[in-house]
Amino acid sequence: MTLSLGMVTADTTDAVALATWWAEQTGAEIAETNDGWYVMVRGGGLPVVLAFQKVEEVTPGKNRLHLDLTTDDLDGEADRLLDAGATLVERRGDEHFRWVTLADPDGNEFCVAQLDSV
Repeated sequence: MTLSLGMVTADTTDAVALATWWAEQTGAEIAETNDGWYVMVRGGGLPVVLAFQKVEEVTPGKNRLHLDLTTDDLDGEADRLLDAGATLVERRGDEHFRWVTLADPDGNEFCVAQLDSV
């Protein structure tokens, strides 16, 4: 018996808004809305389904699970995400490996790395 990754789910107080933001950033589409309580994003550059589950209150503190995304234009993609509403946490790395840690509009941290560095 083996396990496979089916989706990555994030808690949020506004599942539709956060799912829409992620769909726009990844070129994916909202696949299911389930009356706004569990919204799934599929397609685009996503290898798995992203899901956003509506909760009354998100768990406080730093998220323990985050997305690591790749691009062939780290600086350009980081700037695009910042213009789209992400916030900069920190630019990291050295001449051998660079990545940028950002947070989505709900404060969930994620990283973007230069594709040729991975």
